[in-house]
Amino acid sequence: MTNGVRAQQRQQTRDTLLRESRRLFSKLGYASVGLSEIVGAAGVTKGALYHHFDSKAELFRAVLEQVQQEVAALIAAEADVQEDPWDQFTYGCQAFLSASTDPAIQRIMLVDGPAVLGWGDWRAMNEATSGRHLAQALTVLIREGTVAPQPVAPLAHLLSSAAWTSSTCPSVVCRR
Repeated sequence: MTNGVRAQQRQQTRDTLLRESRRLFSKLGYASVGLSEIVGAAGVTKGALYHHFDSKAELFRAVLEQVQQEVAALIAAEADVQEDPWDQFTYGCQAFLSASTDPAIQRIMLVDGPAVLGWGDWRAMNEATSGRHLAQALTVLIREGTVAPQPVAPLAHLLSSAAWTSSTCPSVVCRR
């Protein structure tokens, strides 16, 4: 067997583990999913899982990274269609809120993410993806005078927290 075929098989195994883990984590939640369920769904051994990931938490981190990258790409795609910086900002925010209403994304990214990884690690991952887009949009809005001059990082944290709260606890933000 050539190295290319082995590398392809390793990648297929990793992709299958990520896909099945994501499906299970989104449906049942991190705490309710055991490694036996994951390897059974993926059709691999625990040894194969441990070849790719040191722990269930590391596997979850990889799933979360995948979800966060997808949401960030969606936000950027929605915002980049707009020409006006304010429209880019508002469409990007709406894209985040819309994406976070998907129960699978909500559970992995907004509920289990901070709980499993801890707030600091989760926040750092968020800032590298959709948080980066938010900070860039705010920088442009401040530069053009639409938003009053102020430090971007605290404002981005505030708005990100508000969006997180509204998507995980909508009754707190919007009482009907």
